[in-house]
Amino acid sequence: MMDSMTDPLSKPDSERASVETRWRLWLLGLLVLLVLGVPFMLSRSVVFFGQPSVQEHARVKAKEEVQKRFNEGVVMMHAKRYEHALTAFHRVLEIDPKMPEAHVNIGFALLALGKPKVAADFFDTATVLRPNQLNAYYGLGEALSQLGDKFGALQSMETYLHRSAPDDPYRIKAEAAVWELRAELQAEREKGTVNKPASAKAGGGGAK
Repeated sequence: MMDSMTDPLSKPDSERASVETRWRLWLLGLLVLLVLGVPFMLSRSVVFFGQPSVQEHARVKAKEEVQKRFNEGVVMMHAKRYEHALTAFHRVLEIDPKMPEAHVNIGFALLALGKPKVAADFFDTATVLRPNQLNAYYGLGEALSQLGDKFGALQSMETYLHRSAPDDPYRIKAEAAVWELRAELQAEREKGTVNKPASAKAGGGGAK
């Protein structure tokens, strides 16, 4: 027969009531903790996870500076302050080296400063980064024409005309340049003085 002192079911009613009361109080406390604590923890989680990471913050700041410097460069170009424009666009490329628009604008600034050889490199890079960067082909044609590479210039201008829209702002100038380059090359052929480009790169910009 089981000893009544060791049988939990044999405890007096008052003791069992005390145990049940403690359990109820404990459960009530847990419920209060859940009701009050969970929303608080969730709110703290939203604040914590809602904050951008260090990397994201740096990315946003870099993007803002790129846009700011790019806009400064454009303003300087319109004001014909080409050296200042170069400074702004070079800063853009320090942050985003693969931005074709910056390469193109540097190319046009260098053309305005009488540096077609360096300009041609920037235009050529822009066509590599983005094959449909149309004004890069136009700029490359201008640079190669100034360098005396009429084959390369014609090729670049024809590529521009082939891909550009009928109402593109550079189209009329490009058509005039193509007509002039063809006439000059034809005259040189008749005289037997046509020379091939000195390097493959010089005449390869429009083929991309």
